[in-house]
Amino acid sequence: MAQSEDNNETQAPAVAVEPPRRPGKTKRVKRKASAKPKKAETGDEAKLRPAAAIVPPQSVAGRALTLVVAIMSFLACLTVGAVSVVWDAADAWQNDLVREITIQIRPTEGVDMVREIDKAVALAQEFSGIESVRALSDAETKTLLEPWLGEGLQLDGLPVPRLIQITVNDPGLLNLTQLKTMVSQKVIGASVDDHSVWTSRLAAMAGAVVAGGVAIMVLVLGSMVLSVVFATQSAMAGNKDVVSVLHFVGAEDGFIAREFQRHFLMLGLKGGVSGGVAAVLCFILLDVLTRRGSGQASSDQLSALFGTVSVSLPGYFGVFAVVFLVAILTAITSGLAVKAHLAKVD
Repeated sequence: MAQSEDNNETQAPAVAVEPPRRPGKTKRVKRKASAKPKKAETGDEAKLRPAAAIVPPQSVAGRALTLVVAIMSFLACLTVGAVSVVWDAADAWQNDLVREITIQIRPTEGVDMVREIDKAVALAQEFSGIESVRALSDAETKTLLEPWLGEGLQLDGLPVPRLIQITVNDPGLLNLTQLKTMVSQKVIGASVDDHSVWTSRLAAMAGAVVAGGVAIMVLVLGSMVLSVVFATQSAMAGNKDVVSVLHFVGAEDGFIAREFQRHFLMLGLKGGVSGGVAAVLCFILLDVLTRRGSGQASSDQLSALFGTVSVSLPGYFGVFAVVFLVAILTAITSGLAVKAHLAKVD
């Protein structure tokens, strides 16, 4: 028995027993955080989200149109300034003529000229509304005649009428008809000139200048409107696919028209402001050159016709009005052109 047990022991295979391992820290595998799905923007968030402009803000056509609008605005503002200068000059002339009356006494054979002059002066001073009455001296009469008859005149040998200058402080109080009647009846060879012929001619001239200025402005602004129409059609053709997609997916015509109006309104403002500023600089430069050239023949002639050649405050207000009108016309014209195009698409 002992031997069999020994044989069994020798026949059994030896099993290797591994020593127990010490417990260690297990490594944790870091998992990448999964991307969270973006929440769809709704409500006010979607409205506040910036969108790309339908019409590109910077393009060759846009810059060209801005230049055209600037040139048209410049011409329109120059027209407004010129009309303002002429209107102010004509108004100043009319005010001066209304407040001045001249009594002319022609020399008559056998009549004492000095006595008739004194009589006319005394008669004119009796009327209300007259500020002063003054007879021109021989030296002043010679000065008036020198440009036509030359120097060294002898008034005694010439039938030169004598002039009496009347200054009116209140034309409403003066009875001009009665003054004319009294002077012609009591003063021999005398007549009263109220310069009404010159006043009516100045009024007609000023009206013609204003009408011409308005006509020029209409032509300039009409040309600008046609340019805007062509530019709008070009922009519509360049963005035909975008406009068609917006139109067919349900975008209202008003929305598309407003986008184009906003674009062309900015172009009109840029062009109008540029043209207006250039015109104002020209007005200031002309005023400075006129003041510096005072005393020269050409400058004195301009001053005699227009006074100081400077644009008054209403003229500058007119320039600002032209800039505003240009911007509004540009926006309205582009909107109408877009609506007409979309109506054809329907």
